[in-house]
Amino acid sequence: MSQRSQVPISGILKNATKVLSHTAFARTAIGFQMEKQFFNMLYPNYKNGIANKIRHIGFRITDLCNLRCHTCGQWGDNGYLRDRDLKELRKQEVPYTRYIEMLHDLKANKHTPILYFWGGEPMLYRGLMDVIHEGAKLGMPSSIATNGTRVAKFAEEFCEAPMFLLQISVDGSCEATHNAARPGQSKNHDSFSEVIEAFETLSEMKKRRGQKLPMLVSLTTISRENFFDLTNIYERLKPYTDLQIFYLSWWIDFESATKHSDDFERRFGESAKLPYGWVGDWSKFDYAELSGQLKDLQKRASGFNSCPVYIMPNLTDEADLRKYYTDHSATF
Repeated sequence: MSQRSQVPISGILKNATKVLSHTAFARTAIGFQMEKQFFNMLYPNYKNGIANKIRHIGFRITDLCNLRCHTCGQWGDNGYLRDRDLKELRKQEVPYTRYIEMLHDLKANKHTPILYFWGGEPMLYRGLMDVIHEGAKLGMPSSIATNGTRVAKFAEEFCEAPMFLLQISVDGSCEATHNAARPGQSKNHDSFSEVIEAFETLSEMKKRRGQKLPMLVSLTTISRENFFDLTNIYERLKPYTDLQIFYLSWWIDFESATKHSDDFERRFGESAKLPYGWVGDWSKFDYAELSGQLKDLQKRASGFNSCPVYIMPNLTDEADLRKYYTDHSATF
């Protein structure tokens, strides 16, 4: 049976006091996790559209981004947005006032979901903080997936809202590794220093204000540029992070992308170009080294006072990693 993604129990237990520090947010977060865990049992007729409250809403709030990360299917090496006009992409964005109207409509219908903002780079969206503040007033905890380059500037607002969770991408323990994996639009853009500044500024501000939110989570997308550096990333960030996620890069092979595009065209009369942004070749890769790094991470995170680690998907054996990265049809 397929499984729904969920935060590991160690991550929940180690961060329980932080989540419970905000009663309304805690109620929403706990309800969301419980329904994910027991969804099939609670809603046996879910295939007929019968469920309960809206627990989570994801806003892909902008296409714009100021980095050109190699593993990204939007702006990366094969990204489907690379040739798009930035001004036109900006014009296509939904005004923040419309999102605020939507939040009030949800509240009026007794829904207080977790709000998840992503992109592109969501910090480039004009009006984002207005939406986050309004969501917090309505009891809707906000989370964001960001590259961290503009976070320090808004640290005080994140704490005042308060933001529930910031997930900041970190792909190296040092400037050289991180910036190689996540280059900017300009050649000399040092995003690593901006990421560290974000963690330091938010950590210090939370401490000064005596609050536990927002929770700080790092997300490392595993790639050729950093697979050997994972334990160093963990050690570099553990003074700041409440959870560290290590994500096996999502990818698709050309044959599977073509099948998907052909099927999409058969169904809807238009070919799908987006999957080609994630076409990758992982045939030449040191799976033994990656396996060792991931298993070492689990050991380092095993103590109750250690920062918890979430490996997504949870594959650490060399054979499983090789299969994941060379056989797109494989399931686990």
